[in-house]
Amino acid sequence: MRFVLVGGFNTAFGYALFVLFEFGFNMPYLLALYGSYLISTIVAFILHRRVTYRASGTGRVLVDFVRFQGVYVVSLVFNSVALPVGVELLHGEPTVVQAVIVVVSAVVSYFGHKFFSFRRPAAATTDDAAIAAQD
Repeated sequence: MRFVLVGGFNTAFGYALFVLFEFGFNMPYLLALYGSYLISTIVAFILHRRVTYRASGTGRVLVDFVRFQGVYVVSLVFNSVALPVGVELLHGEPTVVQAVIVVVSAVVSYFGHKFFSFRRPAAATTDDAAIAAQD
């Protein structure tokens, strides 16, 4: 549930930035994509780390950030290909095409963050500790 709330907020925030950059600042759609990516992924990292996965205070901020960005880079590469295809080849409006893409990216990022970005090793069980002590 926390992922849905934080992810939903950040997806809307990133999309709003995309629209603002494209229309408000009259940026080309790929530049708007990269600008919104830069800002929204930093906000997403902070919110997901503290709220969704409650990983704050573990001392792995840089490792978590690199792993987190690794997940988003996959989405960014997909988005960097899909957006021009939707706009140039299919003649879609950039904001409409981007709205469809963010839905797909949100699903991909959920699984990436859950199983990679903030994954922590499982705590050793009592049996594991006993076996390790014998070695």
